[in-house]
Amino acid sequence: MMGLGARAVCAVAAVTMAGAALAAPKVTSFTLDNGMEAVVIEDNRAPVVTHMVWYRVGAADEPRGTSGIAHFLEHLMFKGTEVIPEGAFSKLVAENGGQDNAFTSRDYTAYFQRIAADRLETVMRMEADRMRNLVLGENAVETERDVILEERSQRTDNNPGALFGEQMSAALYMHHPYRIPVIGWRTEMEQLSRQDALDFYARYYAPDNAILVVAGDVEPGEVRRLAETYYGVHEPSGRPPEARPQEPPQLAPRRLQMRDARVRQPYVLRQYLTPTRVSGAAEDAAALTVLAEVLGGGGVTSRLARTLEVEEGVAISTGAYYSASSRDDAEFGLYAVPAEGVDLSAVEAGVDRVLARLATEGPTAEELERARVGVSAAEIYAQDSGAGLARRYGAALSVGLTLEEIEAWPDLLRAVEREDVIRAAAMLRPEASVTGWLMGTETATAGTEG
Repeated sequence: MMGLGARAVCAVAAVTMAGAALAAPKVTSFTLDNGMEAVVIEDNRAPVVTHMVWYRVGAADEPRGTSGIAHFLEHLMFKGTEVIPEGAFSKLVAENGGQDNAFTSRDYTAYFQRIAADRLETVMRMEADRMRNLVLGENAVETERDVILEERSQRTDNNPGALFGEQMSAALYMHHPYRIPVIGWRTEMEQLSRQDALDFYARYYAPDNAILVVAGDVEPGEVRRLAETYYGVHEPSGRPPEARPQEPPQLAPRRLQMRDARVRQPYVLRQYLTPTRVSGAAEDAAALTVLAEVLGGGGVTSRLARTLEVEEGVAISTGAYYSASSRDDAEFGLYAVPAEGVDLSAVEAGVDRVLARLATEGPTAEELERARVGVSAAEIYAQDSGAGLARRYGAALSVGLTLEEIEAWPDLLRAVEREDVIRAAAMLRPEASVTGWLMGTETATAGTEG
């Protein structure tokens, strides 16, 4: 039988061969006279192109009292301009054989089209038009407000796990706007107006607050010509990004318990406030990424799963995650779902034991190698399509990383050693954490009868 060490060596070889087969993308960049940055990623494996515009504004930049306005405006951007009739944007993309969509995060808002390479000019002309020429009628705004309220009902209000996540974020971030959900608080969403949307649009949707990313079967010189033709005509806003409120020193761990009759499977969630590639040292972010993989990646081979699920049998599911590329400090999370008959306090104690031991002893050589292979493989697979490359570069550039930092990231992950993982575990400070229990109305807690 092949041992764990041999399997790790085979996995390294597989990832190495995959990386060799998938040559590093050819990336070029330029900046238009109006301040709009552009990145071109050549990928000639298929005659298609992904065209994206990323705005450096997300839910964390919303004016006080207008939570949800970034996401609301994302919806309204499809309403139309003087050139494109209301509701016709996506229809025109589809008629040209493409797909389009958009998404909003805490740090950025992005719009994209995936289409045949010879139709790049068509979608670039359309996207550039709505950057500055959006037309919003009052009826369209009211209709779309109902849409986002229904989205909140379906995805959040009807989902106890999503509601629990909102409560956790509100406790973890005492002052930073990451504490506010991207979808927004319902009471504020109900009041969002046409003027709120137009003010937000005028402030943030400008070429000097945007990044163009084009990936696929393209030639950089032609992309630049098209960008100058369509995006280059817009005047910059001339307004630098506004500083966000930052967290005060966190001095005490927080705890919360939430009960909901719809919960069938209780679980424990722990979140720590930690630095990211942007807010801290990139080496620390790489170590935290590998720590999350050691703790919760790789199925039953991860430290949490092997200990709590296999050896002790106190959990049926465990995991860990880390947000490496937020603009400001973000969260490192651990979770555990107890086995039948196991109290939440018992499974939480198990998580604490695993974390304490790893912080003291560090990962084994096999665990470290598996984790490095896992995170390296994820970086390689992200290059498997033009769309994946466009998202990888766009998201990183939008939060403040440079092309050089993006390209150096895989090497930093591969360079993480045992001592780095121990250092990363020490960054998980109890006083900068929130521990939450999500329970059904009948779930027993410590000191009660089931």
